Amino acid sequence: MAGHSKWANIQHRKGRQDEKRGKIWTKLIKEITVAAKLGGGDIATNPRLRLAIDKAKDSNMPNDNVQRAIQRGTGSLEGVNYEEIRYEGYGINGAAIIVDCLTDNRTRTVAEVRHAFNKNGGNMGAEGSVAFLFKHCGQMLFAPGSSEDQLMEVALDAGADDVIAHDDGSFEVLSPVPDFSKVQDAISKAGLKPELATVAMRPETEIALEGDQAESMQKLLDALENLDDVQEVFTNAAL
Repeated sequence: MAGHSKWANIQHRKGRQDEKRGKIWTKLIKEITVAAKLGGGDIATNPRLRLAIDKAKDSNMPNDNVQRAIQRGTGSLEGVNYEEIRYEGYGINGAAIIVDCLTDNRTRTVAEVRHAFNKNGGNMGAEGSVAFLFKHCGQMLFAPGSSEDQLMEVALDAGADDVIAHDDGSFEVLSPVPDFSKVQDAISKAGLKPELATVAMRPETEIALEGDQAESMQKLLDALENLDDVQEVFTNAAL
């Protein structure tokens, strides 16, 4: 990760997401509903639901909204039937992009995603065209100044794959997806709090973009993230 600040990149991204809180709530309600439908309404046995609820709490979503989403997912309340779809493509300077969607209308979604790519200097690729550049894993990022020794001891003992020290002083903990909740619990019990804790498609290598290229790439990412059917956007571009 040499040459750019992982920490600054994450902070920048979080700041932009906070500006779009209303849309974030809508996306989280969809995710909670689908997670509850697929794995049931008990967070003790449904890691995906637990992660979605954790994100909802971080976004200050009222508990009533969370419970209604769970009830729609488990069938206690009537709700929309969402389908999970992933699109892949390329952005500025060939940077890879993965777009994860939840939709009740596949035709609408693919048209909107393709339009966002085409209008903003990118292009959609075939299934599998960029996914191999990413690793599906649990990811936690800790602020510069965190205790590396404590973090390594706790995380690795709990089943993490790796603890990465970045040039900017921040630390990243990577874990297998099935062990994410266990690693997160162990870290929390040790009194350590990550700035970011999620299951993500993490790029194996990154492409640094600066100046006009970074600005154009951010515009493309924003256009994709602003689509109602888009849940997550992952890229190997470091802006």
